[in-house]
Amino acid sequence: MEEASLHVIHLDQDDPKKCTARKMHANGLVRLHENVSGSPRRGYLLDPQSTTILGPEDRELISMGGSIVVLDCSWKRIGESLEEIAGRTRLEGRILPALLAANPVSWGRLGRLSSVEALGATLAILGYSEQASKILGAFQFGEQFLDLNKEPLQAYASAMSREEIAEIQSDFFEIEKSDE
Repeated sequence: MEEASLHVIHLDQDDPKKCTARKMHANGLVRLHENVSGSPRRGYLLDPQSTTILGPEDRELISMGGSIVVLDCSWKRIGESLEEIAGRTRLEGRILPALLAANPVSWGRLGRLSSVEALGATLAILGYSEQASKILGAFQFGEQFLDLNKEPLQAYASAMSREEIAEIQSDFFEIEKSDE
């Protein structure tokens, strides 16, 4: 299986020493975009405010060359950051199913993933587990993220639909089931 195309829209809002996006870029693992206009035109934007959960239905576009894009910004400014890029990209928003963060800033917090954790989780769910291990392997907490979320990631990757992923996440975590 070829590797998925990974991109970061970087808004330069976080401490550069803790920025996983810049480290991934320095290691040649992602393409970094300082503004939205340079970002890919086809693919998915990982968006924690999206109502569409990432699922197996999304594998085809990625396997055909679509990109996985993460918005690297401060969690404190996520709403305004998403507004800033809204309408300036054709990427479709996808929210990740529930997972626990392993990064030092948000360790153990549900859904508060760093950029590398979000990309690694997306890759694992869409069947790119080797690439997920590769990008997460560049970080001290990367293997811990995979260990901490091993069972849910395996279950999400085996799911046959978004609806099934929504059911699975509520089995692993205390989350209300939604219509999506």
